Amino acid sequence: MRILHTSDWHLGQYFMGKTRQAEHQAFLDWLISQLDPLGVDVVLVAGDVFDTGTPPSYAREMFNRFVVAMHASGVRLVVLGGNHDSVATLGESRELLACLATEMIPAIAAQPADDVLVLQDRAGRDAALLCAVPYIRPRDVVTSQAGESAADKQASLQQAIAAHYQSLYACALERRLALGRDLPIIATGHLATVGASSSDSVREIYVGSLDAFPTNAFPSADYIALGHIHRPQQVGGLRHIRYCGSPLPLGFDEADQQKQLLLAEFDAQGLVEVTAIEVPCFQRLVSLRGNLAELAGAIAALAAEVPPGQRAWLDVAVRDDDYLTDLQPRVQALCQDVPVELLRLRRERGPRETALVARQRETLAEMTPFEVFARRLDEETLDDARRERLEAHFREVLAGLGDPS
Repeated sequence: MRILHTSDWHLGQYFMGKTRQAEHQAFLDWLISQLDPLGVDVVLVAGDVFDTGTPPSYAREMFNRFVVAMHASGVRLVVLGGNHDSVATLGESRELLACLATEMIPAIAAQPADDVLVLQDRAGRDAALLCAVPYIRPRDVVTSQAGESAADKQASLQQAIAAHYQSLYACALERRLALGRDLPIIATGHLATVGASSSDSVREIYVGSLDAFPTNAFPSADYIALGHIHRPQQVGGLRHIRYCGSPLPLGFDEADQQKQLLLAEFDAQGLVEVTAIEVPCFQRLVSLRGNLAELAGAIAALAAEVPPGQRAWLDVAVRDDDYLTDLQPRVQALCQDVPVELLRLRRERGPRETALVARQRETLAEMTPFEVFARRLDEETLDDARRERLEAHFREVLAGLGDPS
């Protein structure tokens, strides 16, 4: 049994006003092309297939075309909901997708046994058991109690998530016994774990409730396929607990990462091997820092590296010359007639400004209108459905103003 572990596609994302549609389509086409050469039996998406709960129509169409291509390939697809995904959006076509060999798990089931799946290989033989755990919303597993402290809430949520994992694992053991075969047990998750290295584009999902899930609270599964953290990594140095990371860089701080998928191979005794499958770069992202003279040379050197017909997206931080009032046109002039597009221009901050920003996290000038709106919503007590409606209305307003961000 070979499972291709991927996560955090964020279909429909706009990056500083730029659509990622072409990149995502290129990635999905590439992924389909890898299935036969790699001998993949199941593709597992560990959350955040979409960037928002109300993805644009082109993102849904793109995903649906991918499902059809997967079905034609004979490879099963399992998609877990993430914190960016809407339970309603993922669940609306669940029965239809099941007819196309696609299992959609938007939220945890009322009965744990319903989230234990038997995975078959391409020949139709039972080859593994899957404890399918999507992003767990606190309201699904805990009930708030009057007078609880923040520490009490954190402990309750951690215990509830751990109990859910153990319950599914116990169901998987029972299912394996009933099948009368030695099958490996795989678990999934969409959460942050203790010791995981994050990036700027990762949104906190348990603010004030759960900082990170401890590794020792996971069940004794043969492999744990995680999503939410965009940097590929082993958790706690354990080869069987993995984040595959996002297939596209979702922020300039991820630009230098080699993005990857993970091919996990199993036999009846458990995990055999995990192989990193490098994802090609479909859109170059580059961060440059320096004074104007240094930037002129760096931009010229970058231009020579950009493939014909493409343009690199550029993030520039200016130092030494940051006092200039005409900084924007000067940097734009450096980019003229060069295959680069300036998406963000910043003045490199001094120590005092850096300390201030460290407290404030971001300056208003570096945030998109939607990010400002999202920060404002974070200050309110809203359920997911109402928040998603407000975000959808705000996106409509931005679209009416000609701003896709």
